[in-house]
Amino acid sequence: MASDGAGAAYARAFVQTRSGQRALVVLACLVLYGVTFLLGLSSLWQALPILIAAVLVGIPLLIAIVKDAVKLRMGADVLGLMAMVTGAVMQEWLVVGIIALMVSGGEALESAASLRASQILAALAQRSPTIAHRVDVDGTLHDVSVDQIDVDDLVVVLPHEICPVDGMVIEGRGAMDESFLTGEPYVVPKAPGSTVMSGAINSTVAMRVRATTRAEDSRYAQIVGVLTQAEQERPPIRRLADRLGAAYTLIAVAIAVLGWVISGDPQRFLAVLVIATPCPLLIGVPVAVIGAISLAARHGIIVKDPSMLERISTARTMIFDKTGTLTYGRPRLAEVFTAPGFDRTQVLAWVAAAEQFSRHPLASAVVEAIETPLLAPDRVEEVPGKGLVATVAGHDIEVTGRAALVARSPESAALLPAEAAGLECVVLVDGVYAATLQFRDEPREGARSFIQHLPANHKVVRTILISGDRQSEVDYLSNHVGMDEAYASVPPEEKLRMVREETARGPTVFLGDGINDAPAMTAATVGVAFGRNNDVTAEAADAVVLDSSLERLDELLHIGARMRRIALQTAIGGIALSVIGMGLAVFGLLPPVAGAIAQEVIDVLAILNATRVGLTRKPMADFRK
Repeated sequence: MASDGAGAAYARAFVQTRSGQRALVVLACLVLYGVTFLLGLSSLWQALPILIAAVLVGIPLLIAIVKDAVKLRMGADVLGLMAMVTGAVMQEWLVVGIIALMVSGGEALESAASLRASQILAALAQRSPTIAHRVDVDGTLHDVSVDQIDVDDLVVVLPHEICPVDGMVIEGRGAMDESFLTGEPYVVPKAPGSTVMSGAINSTVAMRVRATTRAEDSRYAQIVGVLTQAEQERPPIRRLADRLGAAYTLIAVAIAVLGWVISGDPQRFLAVLVIATPCPLLIGVPVAVIGAISLAARHGIIVKDPSMLERISTARTMIFDKTGTLTYGRPRLAEVFTAPGFDRTQVLAWVAAAEQFSRHPLASAVVEAIETPLLAPDRVEEVPGKGLVATVAGHDIEVTGRAALVARSPESAALLPAEAAGLECVVLVDGVYAATLQFRDEPREGARSFIQHLPANHKVVRTILISGDRQSEVDYLSNHVGMDEAYASVPPEEKLRMVREETARGPTVFLGDGINDAPAMTAATVGVAFGRNNDVTAEAADAVVLDSSLERLDELLHIGARMRRIALQTAIGGIALSVIGMGLAVFGLLPPVAGAIAQEVIDVLAILNATRVGLTRKPMADFRK
């Protein structure tokens, strides 16, 4: 937020928009009208500035109405145009001027609020890194455009610079400020092997980083593109607003005609049109949508389809993939079975010494399970698909699979433990079977409390786990976290069919992170991707939770509910106040000028209320691990 306060920020946003500049011209015309009135000039001179304001506002309004009519749509803007024309015919110049200011001012406030709501995204775009220090093959450093950085290129991030790419630290130990991207006020330590995000601010130590994505695919680029994509979408709640606006317009015109017929006074007709224009329904809802998109982006959530913000709060069934959503997607060493004559601690130490140089998914799990300092191997060789061999402390260590061992030494099968859920590897020491290591992808911390949190706080009535993993692994996770239903060994096409059937019964949310989840994600009412593991999945999703955390998912659910609640509150409240005003106008209790002022107040209240969506400072997630 700007240091000089929200009021100054809104004022700047107001004058930056074309509608805001138009509103200022209309205001100047009203002031000029007041001057001509006080000077006692002729009615022609008094009418001239108001006519200029009416033309300035009326022409764009007429164009918008015609475009809507071509699309067989009608909204409350028709009332504004009718009121201005009626006021001009009756030579009620002050009323015409106030209506022109009301219409242009409402549009300007909406634009300013939307611009204000997207302030963080705009700031991201303005501070986007354009230059990277690339390390060439000869070791020299050259400044190049970030667009020229390819995957696996080495770049140097100097102290206090903005990191230009997503990548992994290769050299250097320091920290990066990621608060502008994640919304959390943390400076994150970085060391070789740590991931870094484009847009993060480096601290005082230069670091060498290997790029893992191109600039246009980075997290930074994703966040910057949110607002543009959002503005191209029209979520259902806005289309509902348009339909309600059309019905509201017909009702308002009918009330205006009724007031004229009953009283015989055309002033009643004008007064009703004035208090009914413009409908807060069509002003507040877009502001709420943009504010929610901005709020989600600040919490590390990319909203690709703004309509999902309204749909997600109505879903009563949540469907989860297993790996990477309710689990971390990182195997952990669960059991170690040693053959007679071998010590568990010693075997693990030998295996870890070899695995520290391996990129196999299970290697890090073995290394992390060792509490003693790692030994230094004399030789390490890894052949993809065949396993790893090494020489450690004078022993030949081989890490391979159960099938390979049995094929080589059938008599070893009697020594092997029963197969269990998850992954495993077998260890040979000097050519002799020594141990079996079993691994399991453990549930996320807080997964059980999150599932228990859903019914009470988000009105979810069913939780379903659908996975392609083995039954034993799926049952283990389901029982651990407390799912209502669980299905194992489900291929992608069957998963798609199941999600379609559930969605036909009622709104659903599907959460996944693998490429095999993409079809099911598109079939659900709302598809949410965890992380950026796969571009196909992210493309199919309605929203992407970049940090792959259940806290972020809970925040997304709350943001959607908050947006829908405040948008409907704004629309219904504005309509109710306008209908009350129309009733007073029918009975002559609210003349046109007072009605115009009253409606202006209603519109401002509606916009300010809708703006609350993106301005909250309270934590959005409320479940406890």
